[in-house]
Amino acid sequence: MGRGKIVIRRIDNTTSRQVTFSKRRNGLLKKSKELAILCDAEVGVIIFSSTGKIYDFASSSMKSVIERYNKAREEQSQMFNPNSEIKFWQDEAAMLRKQLQVLQESHRHLMGEELSGLIVKDLQNLENQLEISLQKVRTTKEQLLFNEIQELNEKGKLIHQENAELYRKVDELHQENMELCKKVYEKGETSGSTIDAMLSNSKDVEEDSNGLIHLQLCQPQQENNGPAATIKLGLQLY
Repeated sequence: MGRGKIVIRRIDNTTSRQVTFSKRRNGLLKKSKELAILCDAEVGVIIFSSTGKIYDFASSSMKSVIERYNKAREEQSQMFNPNSEIKFWQDEAAMLRKQLQVLQESHRHLMGEELSGLIVKDLQNLENQLEISLQKVRTTKEQLLFNEIQELNEKGKLIHQENAELYRKVDELHQENMELCKKVYEKGETSGSTIDAMLSNSKDVEEDSNGLIHLQLCQPQQENNGPAATIKLGLQLY
């Protein structure tokens, strides 16, 4: 069975009024805490009893809540007052100029300028800040160099594989040239001395210190030693 509605008016009985105040005060503070946690809100509650006792709750601190409240009220009042709005932006500009001045002074200190006005503690803090920054720079540089070395190693592996593939292809061309010379010799289209020269030229393969193979195709040469001209075919590797 539901509870009946309570008339919202002052409770005349002192005892009942005190009990109701205690219950509803605790309920209000509990709800305020739940609201701050569930909704990530900044909540501040202040309660004065009829006897003058104070009860309060703040999600962060009551001072920060009150300061934020006063600042919000000032901003709201400035929205409807042109003179106040001008003063607000003037204050903002002054604050930004002050921040810029602090940053410029800090930059000069980091560059080693205007250090005469600093005490020993400030100089030690500046030295520690520079050492931390220098360590970060060195770590970043080492990482970049390490990445470049890995990239060069990968490129070296690819070049080595390409070189091996080219060497295999040259060997295949050498075998094809040998077979071509044999076929020409079998058909009797050239003399035995010419075949020997072609075979010796086809075997003339030199490798450098890195195992690189140099390939050059030679043009067919015709020897006018008689009525039947001899065609000299060959593939030179150098």
